[in-house]
Amino acid sequence: MYYVSLVDDHVLLRQGLASIINSMSNLKVLFEADNGKHFIQQLKPNSLPDLVLMDVSMPEMDGFSTAKWLTVNYPSIKILALSMMDDEHVIIRMLRNGARGYVLKNINPNELRLAIESVITNGSYFNDQVSNKLISSLYKSQEIGDVKFNLSNLKEREVEFLKYVCTDYSYKQIADKMCVGTRTVDGYRETLFTKLQVKSRIGLAMFAIRSGLVNVHVKEKEA
Repeated sequence: MYYVSLVDDHVLLRQGLASIINSMSNLKVLFEADNGKHFIQQLKPNSLPDLVLMDVSMPEMDGFSTAKWLTVNYPSIKILALSMMDDEHVIIRMLRNGARGYVLKNINPNELRLAIESVITNGSYFNDQVSNKLISSLYKSQEIGDVKFNLSNLKEREVEFLKYVCTDYSYKQIADKMCVGTRTVDGYRETLFTKLQVKSRIGLAMFAIRSGLVNVHVKEKEA
């Protein structure tokens, strides 16, 4: 059984979500909250949720602040953002603050279940709509250059590959850009999957966002 907490200031929506989630096998709502502050007040160290389904725009303490606080204080609790906003700046900011996935409120119950279970078991979830916005934003605003990043667990060529992952280049095109064969690029990808504990290109892009390897401009006052 996986336990989920809901944080959303819209009571009817939150109660509807609770009803849907409680009807799913292996999922149970542990508690509900109106905002981040209310959520934090209800956390009990001996009874923590596996995942928090969190709105972005809320009074008193919004999703950005709550995700950042939670990542520092309770990193074992996975965060799935749920919002009406599909702006790439909002998505990126939530990822930087610790969210493992981002879904829109117009999704159907089957996708909601898939998103929750994917974040809990696989570590992340993004549907095509959010993934396309994320990659598009990275492609438009990041710069591939000769900057060398001194990350202790990554080699220089792995960092270079990781930056190219955040473009719309195919893996074959990345290989051409790096002047290596496709098998070498496949090797970089698989090594990074293992080192960063991710399973997809989006997972690699998430790491690049959080670590600042790409120059993505985020509007701090969004939402």
